[in-house]
Amino acid sequence: MISAQPVLRLSDRQAAAHGLAAIIDRLLGVTPRPKEASSMQFRKLSLLIAGSLGIAAILIPASAARAGSTDTQPTTDVPVRHDTADSGATATLPPERVKETLDAYSHWLDVVAERNEVAGLATAVVVNNKVAFERTIGYADTSTQEPVTPTTVFRLASLSKAFATAVTGLLIEEGRFDWNTKLADALPFFQLKDAQASGTVTVRDILGQRLGLPHNTYDQMLEDNVPYEELVRKLDEVNLTCNVGQCYGYQNVAFSLIGDLIYAETGDFFYHQVDKRIFFPLGMTTASYGREALESSKSWARPHRPHGAHAWESFDPKEAYYRVAPAAGVNASLRDMEQWLIAQMGGRPDVLSPALLDELHAPGVSTPGEMHAAPWRHARVTAASYALGWRVFTYGGETMVFHAGAVEGYRTMIAFFPKYRVGMVSMWNSPGAVGTDLMPMVFDAMLGLPHVDWAGVESDPPANRSAPEKVRHKSRHHGG
Repeated sequence: MISAQPVLRLSDRQAAAHGLAAIIDRLLGVTPRPKEASSMQFRKLSLLIAGSLGIAAILIPASAARAGSTDTQPTTDVPVRHDTADSGATATLPPERVKETLDAYSHWLDVVAERNEVAGLATAVVVNNKVAFERTIGYADTSTQEPVTPTTVFRLASLSKAFATAVTGLLIEEGRFDWNTKLADALPFFQLKDAQASGTVTVRDILGQRLGLPHNTYDQMLEDNVPYEELVRKLDEVNLTCNVGQCYGYQNVAFSLIGDLIYAETGDFFYHQVDKRIFFPLGMTTASYGREALESSKSWARPHRPHGAHAWESFDPKEAYYRVAPAAGVNASLRDMEQWLIAQMGGRPDVLSPALLDELHAPGVSTPGEMHAAPWRHARVTAASYALGWRVFTYGGETMVFHAGAVEGYRTMIAFFPKYRVGMVSMWNSPGAVGTDLMPMVFDAMLGLPHVDWAGVESDPPANRSAPEKVRHKSRHHGG
């Protein structure tokens, strides 16, 4: 079961104080701008009042990982048309084709394991609300040779965003607020450079990645250990790339404002709402938030980097993105994610209603750059958009719901076809795209599309894996 006594850390007290201060701001009628001294005095007063109330709640450390977009230019929010014939319809894949696909997937994973292409990996395929395939390879920690198991906990990175949007939707269904609730009404400290635009930003805008900010605003400063609370109060220093709601710009810092809004509207911590509304009812017993919770897990995957041409070395998880919990803070095992995938495909209507799933998966802002972010996307994806914490692709003529994530030493992906109620999830604790590139091979086989060796498992292995990965470590980490 999820621990009822999570650990309180200094950063959690600070986050709690700022959340409570947001409520106090509203009571005091304060609408500060960061550069106005008098307003900042009221802000300090709010924080002092919050502190004097003796916030003694117990809290798993908020987590934050980062996930960027491969798009580099803003894209106009033209309604995305996914020309598929599966809207609202369901169909069943031929059982023999499914079996042949899973047999082939097992063989491809054998190759990955033999070549030591990942430090460790956990993956599952769900068909018609049942786990049809489950496999782990490699190590949770290569230094001790502790194996990855189905209950080994990984960092999810940007797969966390879908938990944030789901808990938001559950609170909206309860009438706590609305998709069109204005952020400025709930969070008086929230300001963009365009003061008029600030008043128009809605919950849907921040969760749909259409705030108008440049991609990954302030992620680098987050990595440089600038506090989240400071970064969200500097958004008014950033030039907008378009009007609010009009273009796509992938965010981690700004996305995490949903945690502040949930606290302001409910008086409860974001992580606690996810715990009681999602983790607990779905039986996600090893899911948690934060680095301390990760490292307290009975079995957890250490992040790894290349060590020589064909080996891996583990290192300590980085803290930075654990500071933006809604964007990337979840830790979970394969068994947890199997339940999450079943729920996202409609198998747990008692937790996530069909109406809510339709809302979360509805195509929103257009993301055409995503169609060319990898060879398999260029060949198979003919339309791409961002929904609410999910990407929606037209893949081989069918609607696919997808997201990926990455922080240093971890990669994750999850995808499914609502029409066929088939999906898969993979998590691995080393850099490289092999886990993601195996996904289209599985789906191509499931859908009867032409076979392509997207992951390179049927060709000779590269002579030196480590060189390109070391370069990748120095670049910005992407997710989604």
